[in-house]
Amino acid sequence: MASSYTEGVPAVLADKRQQFGSRLLSDPARVFHHNAWDNVEWSEEQAAAAERKVQENSTQRVCQEKQVDYEINAHKYWNDFYKIHENGFFKDRHWLFTEFPELAPSQNQNHLKDWFLENKRSEISECRNNEDGPVLIMEEQHKCSSKSLEHKTQVPPVEENVTQKISDLEICADEFPGSSATYRILEVGCGVGNTVFPILQTNNDAGLFVYCCDFSSTAIELVQTNSEYDPFRCFAFVHDLCDEEKSYPVPEGSLDIIILIFVLSAIVPDKMQKAINRLSKLLKPGGMMLLRDYGRYDMAQLRFKKGQCLSGNFYVRGDGTRVYFFTQEELDVLFTTAGLEKVQNLVDRRLQVNRGKQLTMYRVWIQCKYRKPLLSSTS
Repeated sequence: MASSYTEGVPAVLADKRQQFGSRLLSDPARVFHHNAWDNVEWSEEQAAAAERKVQENSTQRVCQEKQVDYEINAHKYWNDFYKIHENGFFKDRHWLFTEFPELAPSQNQNHLKDWFLENKRSEISECRNNEDGPVLIMEEQHKCSSKSLEHKTQVPPVEENVTQKISDLEICADEFPGSSATYRILEVGCGVGNTVFPILQTNNDAGLFVYCCDFSSTAIELVQTNSEYDPFRCFAFVHDLCDEEKSYPVPEGSLDIIILIFVLSAIVPDKMQKAINRLSKLLKPGGMMLLRDYGRYDMAQLRFKKGQCLSGNFYVRGDGTRVYFFTQEELDVLFTTAGLEKVQNLVDRRLQVNRGKQLTMYRVWIQCKYRKPLLSSTS
């Protein structure tokens, strides 16, 4: 699976790009002075017009036969997309380091360390009040925390010898790709590597290992044949986010960061919760899931014509790929149901401008960060 066709985010270096929300349009007469404006307030009339447009383009649904085709042959539609565009469609997302500093050098270890120190006192108190075995709880807690917080120059302790089935292959917790790394990132729906390669280029941490997967075998082939692909620091593999029978090539509780950039919106809404549940299990205690995706009434949703709607707020593009438009509440339910805690859940309402054609385009994206608790609710 791939990311958005029209993300519209400028691919500039993080140190030259301010975090979104910093460029505000105070004088409408200056709208064409910049390419984009942040946190643009919608009038009641504009919001009502957007709602009417969605109601209008949703009245005629795609027939059931075609809906089945789009689901069964989803991999074919994405493969066709990448065969046509290869690696020339998307821009590298250097903006990620501004919006998600957890991915930047030196930041990845610190965000867990700071959070652990903030919660350490309350956790110790909980352990002392537990009559069933506070010493054991503290030992297990320390074991999990130390894995997440080890310095990049240290070799992590061998994790418990628990095995998982990866198709017909038996993968041991101390033998999986990147098992010696001290910090592990997985991007789901990596496309041709527009997130992965900027991470590998920018973050030279010797303890970093990046996993990336996509629904499209064509996309993964393009990643693996890219000159920047380093099998000693990265592992790219084909994976269907919705396939409950196919395991990931890493054990549960082994990842520090999972990235979902314009990918969750590409799958059937009914399958989203189970997909997030499975990903949540891969995170270490304190690990983070980072998401950026389409928000309700984004320009792309308003542009769909009648006959392209599959179900409520779920559409098919002309090339057979699909897209859903979220609300903050929907995403919060998905993540919290999977046992994660909210760190960030915000709407990025951006006004993009084509100064040459004097056009304005209203974009709506949602950005989320959700963390796996350090202690499970049963502890």
